[in-house]
Amino acid sequence: MNAPLFRNRYRIPSTRLRGWDYASPSFYFVTICVKNRVPCLSEIVNGEMHLSPIGEIVAEEWQRTTRVRANVVLDAWVVMPNHLHGIIGITASDASEARRGKMIVVETSRRGISTTTGVTAAASAAWKSNSLGAIIGQFKSVCTKRIWAAGHRDFALQSRFYDHIARNEAELEHIRRYILANPSRWEEDRENVEALYM
Repeated sequence: MNAPLFRNRYRIPSTRLRGWDYASPSFYFVTICVKNRVPCLSEIVNGEMHLSPIGEIVAEEWQRTTRVRANVVLDAWVVMPNHLHGIIGITASDASEARRGKMIVVETSRRGISTTTGVTAAASAAWKSNSLGAIIGQFKSVCTKRIWAAGHRDFALQSRFYDHIARNEAELEHIRRYILANPSRWEEDRENVEALYM
């Protein structure tokens, strides 16, 4: 194994964009997968999504993100059988800029980001308040606690999530179309949830 050691354990190196502040105003396309891609969130029938009780919790908590955090806006999103795709916007922390919806875009690749406690000190320090990692980490934690409390103790989400910072309005619109069309393409895409949308 070529992964570097941290405290005598192998770890996957961070693929975060160096120098990027993940609390910066921007639109982030995220994918959060169920551990081992167990299809427990929804069922797709004739291209339409039908949420399971577990999927309903995930959908409720995703929508609740904007009520918990004033600097977050949600764009297109979908709960698929074994993952969630969503666009989350982090607005400016300054209230006047947030009201204007000030966002910036930057070119990046799609990366797997860990929200577990087993990340390096530098990476965990980067999960500052209102950052993408903090937002997704809290969302995953609340979902898991509610799902376990509902009796589904074997439920787990993958420790990592995938993110992509939208580069411009055209790409943002392309991502929206991809997300909204996802249920109708489930049969083609069911084994390849990490495939690039481009």
